[in-house]
Amino acid sequence: MALLVGAGLLTTQPVHLMAQNPTPAQQEKSFKGKITRNVTAEYLLFLPRDYDRNKSKRWPLILFLHGAGERGTNLARVKVHGPPKIVQAQPDFPFVVVSPQCPTGQRWESDVLLALLDDVLKKHRVDRNRVYLTGLSMGGFGTWNLGLSHPERFAAIAPICGGGDPLVLLLADPRKSRALKSLPVWAFHGARDAVVKVGESERMVDAMRQMGATEVKLTVYPEAEHDSWTETYNNPALYDWFLSHKR
Repeated sequence: MALLVGAGLLTTQPVHLMAQNPTPAQQEKSFKGKITRNVTAEYLLFLPRDYDRNKSKRWPLILFLHGAGERGTNLARVKVHGPPKIVQAQPDFPFVVVSPQCPTGQRWESDVLLALLDDVLKKHRVDRNRVYLTGLSMGGFGTWNLGLSHPERFAAIAPICGGGDPLVLLLADPRKSRALKSLPVWAFHGARDAVVKVGESERMVDAMRQMGATEVKLTVYPEAEHDSWTETYNNPALYDWFLSHKR
């Protein structure tokens, strides 16, 4: 045992222990775990009138996301706008239409929507290369988010009076860069929209163009306020545009 005296310090610790480095305050660690989650979704499903006549045909599909006003537990509310409204009068509408309902107080969650989409694709004769995404207001935000986070899943997207976070593009997984750049986008907005400013759509369209998107466009209705969806969904050109694209 060594006895050291100096500078007012007296210790009986072994010299070889004093020479060792102290344990660092931060250490590098790793964690591996598994997270599971059960999800549910209530939705409207429309199948074209001729769906059962030709068992070999695979149909294009539209996933429609409603706005904040249609949230809840009454699916009839989802029918007030967009494709689920249109198909009530057009039984020969040439798409399978999936229209989920977002619960009260919640927003669209991408993992729930993708799980629902996977289930529909498994159970019905859908052309997986012609899956389209659209939504209005809160659903427009959901369309931007889901479409840009998973561009490989959709042949084209049409967000209406929505917006998003350009960081989704800036921070995107490089492996999705090609799918993002080739994702066709047609956005719509009212110039007089006081609920969601037209700048929200302009910002997302500009961000896509800056990252090299090959087909992105924005239609602004000069006199429209927040309701830019009625004119959009009543325009056959939108559905022709959808059908002109495959993933």
